[in-house]
Amino acid sequence: MQSFQIRYRNTQGTLMRILNAASRRGLDIPTVHAEAGERDHHIMLLLDVNQKQVGQLYREWYSIADVIHVGAMHSAAWASPYPVAGATQEEARLAARA
Repeated sequence: MQSFQIRYRNTQGTLMRILNAASRRGLDIPTVHAEAGERDHHIMLLLDVNQKQVGQLYREWYSIADVIHVGAMHSAAWASPYPVAGATQEEARLAARA
């Protein structure tokens, strides 16, 4: 399992293009967590992919005009519970690292 964190500008259809990149390849998406950030929005995906698919997904996500950053996370970050809705961005990052 590989975890991805994607930052994007919330324009019409951007989130669906991000998700379609995975579903078009027939990949299961067991976990999706999307949230609004300060300026940009974030989505975290957990996908079961091989190395070739990772490269394909990176290329496709970066070809979407409103995607700002794509990064891989350790799957252990999903083990910690999500912070409460009132948590700040920094608190959410610290909780994900724990």
